[in-house]
Amino acid sequence: MFALRSLSSYLFGTTSKDNIVELPSGQLFLVRPDSVKGYSELLFKDAAAYIRRTGQDFQYQLVIQRAYEEGEAELLEEEGGEDIAADRTGDKDEKVFLLDEELHFRVQVEEGGDSVLAWRDLSGDDADLFEFVTDSNTRAEAARNFGRVAAQCQYERKHKQSGLQATEQDLEEFTFHDEPAIPEASPRSSPAARSPAISPSPPITRSLNNLQEPSDYYDMARETKSITATPRESKSTSATPQKQIAQTPTKAPISRRAPESREILVNEEAELHLFDFTSGTFVLQDDNVQAIVTEVGNWKYWLQISGDDQQWLGQEVVPNINPLFNFEYLSFIFNHYTEDGSAYSWLLKFKDRETEERFQEGLMQALWEHLNQAKWIKAANKDRDYVLDAFNDLVLKDRDDEREAEAAAEDEEEEDFEDAYEGQREEDYDEDEEEDEVDLGRDQDGNVNSQLAVGAKVDRSFVVRGDKIGVFKHTADNQLEFTTSINKISTPGGKLFAPKKVMLRAGDKDMVLQREGDPNSLYRMDMEYGKVVDEWKVHDDIPVNIFAPENKFAQTTDEQTFLGLSKNALYRIDPRLAGNKLVDSELKQYTSKNDFSAATTTQQGYIAVASNKGDIRMFDRLGINAKTALPALGDPIIGIDVAADGRWLLATTRTYLLLIDTLQHEGKNAGKLGFERAFAKDSKPQPRRLALTPSHVAQFQHETKQPLSFTPARFNTGEGKEETTIISATGPFVVTWSMKKVLDGRRDPYSIKRYSEEVKADNFKFGSDKNIVVALPNEVDMVARRALQRPTRESIMAPPATPNRKGRGSYLSRNEIVNSPY
Repeated sequence: MFALRSLSSYLFGTTSKDNIVELPSGQLFLVRPDSVKGYSELLFKDAAAYIRRTGQDFQYQLVIQRAYEEGEAELLEEEGGEDIAADRTGDKDEKVFLLDEELHFRVQVEEGGDSVLAWRDLSGDDADLFEFVTDSNTRAEAARNFGRVAAQCQYERKHKQSGLQATEQDLEEFTFHDEPAIPEASPRSSPAARSPAISPSPPITRSLNNLQEPSDYYDMARETKSITATPRESKSTSATPQKQIAQTPTKAPISRRAPESREILVNEEAELHLFDFTSGTFVLQDDNVQAIVTEVGNWKYWLQISGDDQQWLGQEVVPNINPLFNFEYLSFIFNHYTEDGSAYSWLLKFKDRETEERFQEGLMQALWEHLNQAKWIKAANKDRDYVLDAFNDLVLKDRDDEREAEAAAEDEEEEDFEDAYEGQREEDYDEDEEEDEVDLGRDQDGNVNSQLAVGAKVDRSFVVRGDKIGVFKHTADNQLEFTTSINKISTPGGKLFAPKKVMLRAGDKDMVLQREGDPNSLYRMDMEYGKVVDEWKVHDDIPVNIFAPENKFAQTTDEQTFLGLSKNALYRIDPRLAGNKLVDSELKQYTSKNDFSAATTTQQGYIAVASNKGDIRMFDRLGINAKTALPALGDPIIGIDVAADGRWLLATTRTYLLLIDTLQHEGKNAGKLGFERAFAKDSKPQPRRLALTPSHVAQFQHETKQPLSFTPARFNTGEGKEETTIISATGPFVVTWSMKKVLDGRRDPYSIKRYSEEVKADNFKFGSDKNIVVALPNEVDMVARRALQRPTRESIMAPPATPNRKGRGSYLSRNEIVNSPY
């Protein structure tokens, strides 16, 4: 089956999973030009039109659903009693028609006026028609789009194949130009012919990212129209006419001039589309552009897109462009940044797969060479394939009806859960709580919350703030309660310092701290006394840039040793040793500049190490060469996590995450992890790149004026617990990914929650994926994961701040905030 939804309805919410496209407001008439019964009858004075999927392939329904004004339904029930109430649940509130060419479905579009959908009344006389007349707030583009989808549905029904196969000529069969002009629908008018119906072609918009089925991709607009979007206002008895609110469509910024080129890497033709923030759709800008990638010297590369009449955009090829290729739909979506930092989302649509493959090879060569400062041609073929695979949009696999139903049921269950949660929050809200709250204030020295450590053996979270650590209790109702603060952290010698990095250990009785400017030593804080009691000199010449637990759950035990890393060395630290604490026999030091940046361990103690070059090494123990080395995509890795059993690796870059399956599925090492045996040369794992859609990135940055910058992503964790969810944050947004949805190929795998300030640190409560601890600059929050929402226009946009806590603006509910005046 195929499905087409406007991008705005998918990104920012829709009324039903089965509705493909809709016109939200209009009137339904039955017009009988030759009938003695009367010329026209108004069936629904306020209604919405939908195209709906059915349970059968290639079968779709045209649905007209009656809408009630506020209080109207109750009034009808009072006047008509049980019969009227029964009608509301039956077919008198909904007219359903099988979308077949026998209907002779047509669309008449009038710029600045009402548009009309018309189709035959197959149970009436030959000239009888149903007519859905849109209200004046409906854009002409939306009506054309509806007609386009109807034609594609009829094509699928007739030819029993995807509408993706249909050409413009194929769809002409369903425009019915030979039909008489659509008569006037109004019952107050005498019969008068309207102008001839306008073909639903050209198409207006196309849903091109993160839709639920592969065939949700359709041809983009062939022409660009001025958009006037008018929100549907609530009905009123007032005679004052409704005001139309004109919204200016997003305009392409002025193109930057391309620098002098040394070499052209690729030059291909494509269509160019721009994401419009007003309508939430990609809008065609030029149907024939040249997309050119050039080398401009000093490992810098340039993307220039030019039309016949103008230069559309110039963009340096850097990771921030967030490239996403989808070969099933011949599309490439990317972000573009102007010199003032504004973000735009663009789409190139290529004529065939070969053209897109050539363009991808050229663009990824430029990006890889820019990041690695090495020639692409020197990379092994398998490494090049690994890089290219990481930037491909995963193609959905066909799912049988049972799995589709299961997925739909899960979504409904999640929504019900979220609704119940929101209801509970409303009930718990107490207007008097404001009097009990304490202004959080700011430290006079400007300190804010910076790091978070979540207890595993004790129900506590610890938040670093300058030279203080705040201690928060996890309450029985999954809230946080501020208990105390550890002030004036200092070395055993009395030097105050603000911890640079922290790690809980030894059953949460100790915390390892590192001091800025002191890379060769670590400090042990006794958490029961709240005091630094030991200084550990690790090595005179080898610094500690990173430290990590001995194994995944070492924090819950009395394990004393842990891992240490410098930029080029990996070793074990044993605080029980006399003198330097580095274990010489378990030191692996590299002569090359590996630039290690992060490390993590499995429950069995396998080790994964990432670098600022973007590569990942996997070890089964210390002191030896890595069993597996995954090539660098080029982006620095700022964080890494691993599933307890070692199956899944999770790496974080600034703009995306990488999820990697370490299990070998074929060959002589089938069934072994990459930690245990090396992958064969031709069977490197395909990384799954978890990124926000480019349009969401553009929307985020349009709202926050901040670049994308993820915090180190983590799995939920707990002994005997399966990893089901991933968490990270960027700017004021907490983001979670469902592992099931990611692995199932779902195009909507992440949810968000927006805060009023930047999220500094985040993590799951130990042993659960249901609750998340979030550190904001001056507040700490435990939020239920079910409170996160799918990205919508409302959840991305910041709602107006409401005065709270002595006038400070915040839109967080009062019982979500923990006062932390430390």
